[in-house]
Amino acid sequence: MKAIKLFLKQETANYKKPSSFQLKESYPLPPFSTVIGMVHNLCEFEEYMPMKISIQGKYNSKVNDLFTRYEFKNAMKFEKGRHNIKVGEYGIARGISTTELLVDVELMIHIVPEEQELVEKIYDSFLYPREYISLGRREDLVILDKVEIVDFDEIELEEDKNLRNKFSTYIPIDIYNTNNIKIDRHIGIPEEYRGTMYNLTRDYQLKNYGSKKAPKFFRDWNKVKVIYGSQISFTEDCKVYSDKEDIFVLN
Repeated sequence: MKAIKLFLKQETANYKKPSSFQLKESYPLPPFSTVIGMVHNLCEFEEYMPMKISIQGKYNSKVNDLFTRYEFKNAMKFEKGRHNIKVGEYGIARGISTTELLVDVELMIHIVPEEQELVEKIYDSFLYPREYISLGRREDLVILDKVEIVDFDEIELEEDKNLRNKFSTYIPIDIYNTNNIKIDRHIGIPEEYRGTMYNLTRDYQLKNYGSKKAPKFFRDWNKVKVIYGSQISFTEDCKVYSDKEDIFVLN
C-alpha cells in the first residue's frame, strides 16, 4: 500500500470544537474531517473519496484572540436597545468573542486513499497547490515542509517503540482496546485516567429532514471515538502500520 506523507507547520491554528461558541475552543490536533476536507478542497473532488487518515503532532502553547461576532435571528425585527446594526427592517447584534489558538503547530499526516490510483493526484495537489493551503480556519495558513509518497505495511512489533519526537496522536478506541498501547506511561498517573477521549467527526451524508416540496438537508456525521495522548508507546506484539521511518495509526 502507498500513502501520502505530509510534514506541516502552522504559526497559529484553531481546530474548532463544534460545541464551543462564546470561546471557540480548539482540539489539540485537527479532526479527521478537517484533514479530509483540506484534501478534497485542494484536489477539487466533487464527491467524497474514501480515505484513511493518521494524524500526529504537537504545539508549543495556547493563546486567546479576540474577534468580532455577529448574531441575528431569522426574521427578527430591529430593536434599538437590542441590536447594533439595522439591515432593512431586521436587526443584528455585534459584539466581541474569543478564539483559542494553538501556537507553533507541527503535524505529520498520512493519507491513504481507498482508490490507490488517487495517490499521485493527491501528491501533486500538495506539491503544486492551486491556492494557498490552510488547515482549520481559512486564515490558518500551512507551511508545507515535506510531501512524499511512502510504502507502508502492517507489522507486528518485536520491541517497544515510541512516536516520533514525543508527538501526540488520536488512537481509535477499538484499536486502543485490542492492542497493548501505553499513554503517558512515565508520569505516574493510573492507566485508566491517561489520555483524553474525543468523539471526532470523520465524514457525513446529507439527510433530508423536511419533505420533497420543502427539503431541509442536514449533515449526518459519522463520528469516531478516539483516545488522545502524548508520550505514546507501542509495546511488543502490537500490530501497527509503519513506513521506513515512522509508525502510525490509521483511521
